[in-house]
Amino acid sequence: MTPAKVIGGTQRERLHGLDLLRTAAIFLVIVWHLPRTVYPFQWRPATWAGVDLFFVLSGYLIGSQLMRPYAKAMRPSYLDFFLRRAMRILPAYLVVLLIYFTIPQFREQSNLSPWWKFLTFTQNLGLDAHTAGAFSHAWSLCVEEHFYLLLPIIVYWFMRRPSLMKVGILTAVIILLGLIARSFLWMRYIAPISTPGWRLGNEYLETIYYPTYTRLDGLLVGVLLAATKLFKPAWWTKITSHGNALLGAGALILIISFWICQDMFSFATAVVGYPLLAAGFGLLVLSSLSQGSILAKHRVIGATTGATLAYSTYLTHKAVMHLDQQYLSHFLPLEGLFGLAVYGLSFLVVASALYLFVERPFLKLRDKILGRQLRTSKRDPRFEGVNVNEALRPMAT
Repeated sequence: MTPAKVIGGTQRERLHGLDLLRTAAIFLVIVWHLPRTVYPFQWRPATWAGVDLFFVLSGYLIGSQLMRPYAKAMRPSYLDFFLRRAMRILPAYLVVLLIYFTIPQFREQSNLSPWWKFLTFTQNLGLDAHTAGAFSHAWSLCVEEHFYLLLPIIVYWFMRRPSLMKVGILTAVIILLGLIARSFLWMRYIAPISTPGWRLGNEYLETIYYPTYTRLDGLLVGVLLAATKLFKPAWWTKITSHGNALLGAGALILIISFWICQDMFSFATAVVGYPLLAAGFGLLVLSSLSQGSILAKHRVIGATTGATLAYSTYLTHKAVMHLDQQYLSHFLPLEGLFGLAVYGLSFLVVASALYLFVERPFLKLRDKILGRQLRTSKRDPRFEGVNVNEALRPMAT
């Protein structure tokens, strides 16, 4: 791990592999939303899966943050955790949301969900992209927020009596419930729609793609990676010693996954597509954290900047494309490689402005007020001195 400069001149420790994957995730999401006029081919790959990579990364990073104190016989400050998440997520989000509600020309579609759904992060539940399509991509942020609320409760419950059986049961329950829920919803709401088209796509998005309870696979994989690294370091070392093999295995699973998920609304995508994507991206994250892997050893130019601007780009990219089409298409051809370059430059300019003037100042304020690390306290007496590593000894090799 080596220091790398980020936009704005601050310097932090970076993991090159994770930066690259975060950049890849936002790139895939953007590619999915780009207009067909810039595509050099007729078909569009299933790059919507970039959001699943974000979920795996979030599961790993947030899981690590919450569980690391327990690995040191400490207990995290949950108040500090929520304050940190709020100062990380809310400032840029609220600024963009305010623009969406006060400047109608900014919206990529005319219809917008009620303001209270955005403020309560419930917009993804029952979201009809046909009647409320503007800023609809905030659905994945809602999933993340629900994750931030639920994971501390789960971690606290688990750490009171840690055991391998708890890990196995909880993992199996989440996976099986996801499979059952998506299978039922597809058979109940999608199968009866015989005519493909907007109704099929909209029904699928609303009932299967957007809801939190159907999209937990990637977050689960990320949390499991974090728990393994923290509580079974010997096992982690053995696994990550094969970094390039993990990369190859992950790439193979993702090729299969993208092939299955090419039909976004199919039963196979709904049932097994999401778990396969989570597994494949999980292996890429493992590889990126392996010292011998090419993902970890080599710094890709632009990856650090892409990772730094990923959140601001995520918030603004659809509106930026809309503004380009509204105001630049009259004198610039927004097609082919030239159009792609115009869109790319626009994303960079707007995301950089949002990061430099909103996101970064609040991150610096957070560090000044709360410090750079999550606050911890000594173990609560109610935990009765449980040694997590001893409780999970059956996992040792």
